[in-house]
Amino acid sequence: MSHLGVLKPGSSAFEDLETGFSLFESLRPAPGGRAVLAIAGSATRPSAVVTVDVASGETTVLRSSRDTSVAEGYLSVPRALDFPTAGGERAHALVYAPTNADFVAPESERPPLIIAVHGGPTSAASPALNYGIQFWTSRGFVVADLNYRGSSGYGRAYRRRLDDGWGILDVEDAEHLAHALVASGEADPSRLLIHGGSAGGYTTLCAATFGELFSAGASYYGVADAGALARDTHKFESRYLDGLIGPWPKAAATYEARSPVFHTDMLRTPLIIFQGLEDKVVPPNQAEMMVAALADKGIPVAYVAYEGEQHGFRRAENIMRTAEAELFFYGRVLGFEPAGAIEPVEIMNQEAIHPLPR
Repeated sequence: MSHLGVLKPGSSAFEDLETGFSLFESLRPAPGGRAVLAIAGSATRPSAVVTVDVASGETTVLRSSRDTSVAEGYLSVPRALDFPTAGGERAHALVYAPTNADFVAPESERPPLIIAVHGGPTSAASPALNYGIQFWTSRGFVVADLNYRGSSGYGRAYRRRLDDGWGILDVEDAEHLAHALVASGEADPSRLLIHGGSAGGYTTLCAATFGELFSAGASYYGVADAGALARDTHKFESRYLDGLIGPWPKAAATYEARSPVFHTDMLRTPLIIFQGLEDKVVPPNQAEMMVAALADKGIPVAYVAYEGEQHGFRRAENIMRTAEAELFFYGRVLGFEPAGAIEPVEIMNQEAIHPLPR
C-alpha cells in the first residue's frame, strides 16, 4: 500500500491526503503548481491518470484504464499478511479471499490456494485492482500474492535479503506462506498451487523441481536455466543476476545448482507451461526441455505455446486462453469440473492423475 501526503517546508509532520486511492506511481507536478499528476489505483478501482489537489486532496480522474466497473460483491479486497518464514525471519504477502456474490462455499470447505509469484525478481506485488487475480477469487480460489524476501517496498534491508539467494529464499517463502494459510484454516492442504511469470515462473519451476509441497503449478515464460539468462539477457539487465545468484561465469556451478532444467530427475509436480514462441529473454527451448522431462517421467504436463508472443503475452485472446487453460488443468489435477465452456487442453500423462475424492 502507498499513501500520498504533503510535507510542508520547515515541518516534520507528513499530512496524509484522503484521495480514495491506495497506490500512486509516476508523480509529476501539474501546471499551476497546486496539484500533482499521478497514476493511481486501489483494490476496487482500476488504475487511472489523476490530478490531486495538494491542499484539499480533491482527486479528479482524467483517464481510467477501464471504462467499465465490477460490482464490489464480486471483488476480493486484499489484506496484508506478515508471516514467519525460514531462519526465524518474516516475509509479506497480499491475501485475497474467494469472493463471489452468487456463491457461498459449505462451512466445512477450505478453498484451493494459489501462491502467486511476481516477476522482477526484485519488484513487488501491487495492491491495485488486478483482474487476473479476481478471475481466480471469483471462482473459489484464495490467492496469496507473495512479496518474498528481496521484494521492493519493505526497506533496503528486506530488498537486499535476496542477494545471493534467488532460487532459495523465494521458494522458502512460497512454501512457508502456504503453510501459514493452511494453519489459519484459510486453505486446503491437499490443494496447494503455485504460479508466476518470468522470474515468478522460475520460482514456480524451482518449487516444482526441488520441493514436494504443491499439487500443481503454472509457469508463464519462466526461467528454467538461470545461467542462460545471465549469458544472454538484454543490455538493460546485464549483470543483474551477479548480485542475486553470483558473478557470472565464476559462479557457474551455483547457477547450474539452482536451474531446474539441470535437475529434471527431481521433478514430481504436475505443471502447465505457457510460452511465447518469439521470446528472446527466455527462449522456447527452456520450456520445451521442461515439458519433455515431465513427459518422459510420466508426470502430467500441458504445454501451450503462442505464435507471435514474446516475453509476456499481449493479445487479449491469448491472455484469456491462458487463464482458462490453467483453470482446466487445475480442474483435472484436483478433480473438479470448471464452470462454463472452456476449450480443453491436451495433458500428457493424464492417466497418472489421481485427484483426491471430493
